[in-house]
Amino acid sequence: MSAISIILTTYNTETWLEKVLWGYTIQSFKDFELIIADDGSTTETKNLIEKFQTEFKNPIIHVWQKDEGFQKTKILNKAIIKASCDYILFSDGDCIPRNDFVATHVKYQKKGNFLSGGYFKLNDFVSNSISEIDIKDQSCFKTNWLLENGLKWNFKLIKLTKNKFFAYFMNWITPTKKTFNGHNTSCFKEDLFAVNGFNEDMKYGGLDREIGERLLHNNVRSIQIRYSAICLHLNHDRSYATKNNWLNNNNIRKHNKQHKVVAIQNGLSKYLNNEA
Repeated sequence: MSAISIILTTYNTETWLEKVLWGYTIQSFKDFELIIADDGSTTETKNLIEKFQTEFKNPIIHVWQKDEGFQKTKILNKAIIKASCDYILFSDGDCIPRNDFVATHVKYQKKGNFLSGGYFKLNDFVSNSISEIDIKDQSCFKTNWLLENGLKWNFKLIKLTKNKFFAYFMNWITPTKKTFNGHNTSCFKEDLFAVNGFNEDMKYGGLDREIGERLLHNNVRSIQIRYSAICLHLNHDRSYATKNNWLNNNNIRKHNKQHKVVAIQNGLSKYLNNEA
């Protein structure tokens, strides 16, 4: 068994997913299981995954479901069921990991906790400019390269620091909340089962924060690694985001926080006897 399962969500973004997979081929920590949680992509995604099968220590697991609109919580629960490791790292198919990304999550894992990371968001031009070489030589994680390739200077660039002492200090002082962020979070699988996984009553908008809030209700604390576990977020639109979904999700979160809900009804337990 590998040391850690990595679940990446995707939906018809093969160009971005390819860049992300290049990032995982050069991780300093290689003993991981990679699971692609695919919310209904075409065969182009399947073909891309097959191309990368020989690049990793373990075969990529492709968990696919029929395209029925935004069903991220559903495919995430199915992917969790498929994970063979006791510890799971969640990220997205549009987030390129720095070469120490997995190693950082493995290093800081701690019983009774989940790790809360962030991302550095890129614009369209820089997102499209990044090549395989830029990822494999790690130049795209350097401030000078980003500025030379169309990124405007901003204070958030300090998130790309490789100074471990500075990263530790910034993790400590940052006012950013230690939330469960689907693009950069890890936790123990048993804790996910205890809260019945992701809430399938929710569409886009805070679905990852909601499971984190239920973990907290179950006495699973959060640890800030925002400046230690680094990934670049490739830009894309969010046509699936609607006002009604946000309102529904906010109402669910409000109810669950008020009542200290731990395990929801519509979660991963439905797949236990019939793995999908």
